Amino acid sequence: MKRFLLTVLCSLWFCTTWAQPNIIPKPTQMLVAKGEWVLGSKAKIGAPADAKWTKVAEMLAGQINKASGYTLKTVKGKGDISLVLSSDASLGEEGYRLLSTPKGVTIQAQTAKGAFYGMQSLLQLLPVEVFSPKVVGNVKWVVPYVTIKDVPRYSYRGLMLDVGRHFMPAEFVKKYIDMIALHKQNQFHWHLTDDQGWRIEIKKYPELTTIGSKRKETMKGHYTDQKYDGTPYGGFYTQEEIKDVLKYAEDRFVNVIPEIELPGHALAALSAYPKLGNNPDKIYEVGTKWGVYDDVFMPREETFKFLEDVLTEVIDLFPSKYIHIGGDECPKTQWKESRFAQDLIEKENLKDEHGLQSYVIKRIDKFVTSKGRRIIGWDEILEGGLSPNATVMSWRGTEGGIAAAKEDHDVIMTPNNFVYLDHYQADAKTQPIAIGGFTDLAESYSYDPTPKELTAEQAKHILGVQGNVWTEYMPTSDYVEYMVFPRGIALAETGWTPADKKDFADFSKRLEVHKKRLDYLGVNYFGAPINDKFKYVWPVKK
Repeated sequence: MKRFLLTVLCSLWFCTTWAQPNIIPKPTQMLVAKGEWVLGSKAKIGAPADAKWTKVAEMLAGQINKASGYTLKTVKGKGDISLVLSSDASLGEEGYRLLSTPKGVTIQAQTAKGAFYGMQSLLQLLPVEVFSPKVVGNVKWVVPYVTIKDVPRYSYRGLMLDVGRHFMPAEFVKKYIDMIALHKQNQFHWHLTDDQGWRIEIKKYPELTTIGSKRKETMKGHYTDQKYDGTPYGGFYTQEEIKDVLKYAEDRFVNVIPEIELPGHALAALSAYPKLGNNPDKIYEVGTKWGVYDDVFMPREETFKFLEDVLTEVIDLFPSKYIHIGGDECPKTQWKESRFAQDLIEKENLKDEHGLQSYVIKRIDKFVTSKGRRIIGWDEILEGGLSPNATVMSWRGTEGGIAAAKEDHDVIMTPNNFVYLDHYQADAKTQPIAIGGFTDLAESYSYDPTPKELTAEQAKHILGVQGNVWTEYMPTSDYVEYMVFPRGIALAETGWTPADKKDFADFSKRLEVHKKRLDYLGVNYFGAPINDKFKYVWPVKK
């Protein structure tokens, strides 16, 4: 009888239809009760005596204090808000429990990373003004009574940023990482090299940046216009700047994956070191138009030495388990015309030029593996035979990912029709210039990264999902934000929330509240009030 009464009381307490908190991504489980805990101006935030846990507590206190004017302190052990080490194995590395009661708030996790994600939910339970960069008056700082258990669906949840086409300042890269962390994503894929610019300092090869980071001009308007601005363009990150960004990301539990393109998308590198190309006597220039160039690395031994030297510096700089080596859109024209390439195909008993690309990727895979890391490549690395330790990013639809998973390779799903955030998100006649295509918020949200064609065992190889941001038509950070958000937020929920918990109407409702948080954070998302002040580099196409 007592158990029955307890059940009834719990039902009355948790199942009454109180307003649901507007947390994004939507938690795995959440029960809401009537009432709210009031956060006092002298409250303490407790955490285990561990540097990472303490850092999370300090970040939480710092954000609340900045917006409220309070003087919350951090302490070891129990506080009014307590971060608690949990022994619950079901939470895994990134899960957490959050309990808000009349006595305060408790966040339980197995790791500081899980506590960090619990912190993100707590911030979203507080009034939206908590995201203000300065003190906001007349706010009642309260947390509704809730019980949350939250564990991500996928281990890989990311956003990519291409800085090869348009360089983005390090301060914006940090802001981008902030957005990744806010939405409980954990991977930042940094596309650092391409035909139109080499953006990372390599000390052994200084001309990669003194020459390869600069182009004489840039396409103006759309590619189809074939117009240029006549203005020199450049930019790169020093290794010290990269270290600073990596520390910033580490504090926010975001892994940074560098991408060094090979064997195609190599024109910027060849402009600095022409001996690595098909014709060592050719004068190469950093690409000024968008698209794919025939100029690719020639797989001579000196080219492999160059690539290994570059990757050694990259690996020494980036702690990421994964190193992205591109592998996409590599034209075979020069290899077909090259006596050296054809002799190498015959010598190595390769089937054709696709086999030669596989040969290049496998050699690089072997080298990266010898350094204790693993390669990721775009799905073209399937052509000619997949390298033994490669993880595949499936971008040309889902077929590459399906094929790789069936071969027992790990896969990150990035199909362009769902996750390419350089596509138009509304009627092109009303939008700034984009590459083309159409992917609106609803389409991004609708994506399920696990293909139904896979068996349960094969599906385990689907690590997660990533949104891709190619910047041919995004010359400024404001432009990037406009194209990425809120579609990138929809993908964050896709990566975190169980498929059966997703609902676009519900997401859209929560997003309207979440946009107010983005306003305080100064994010120029699609539809934001500050769009009116947004200066498009090129006019809207009429």
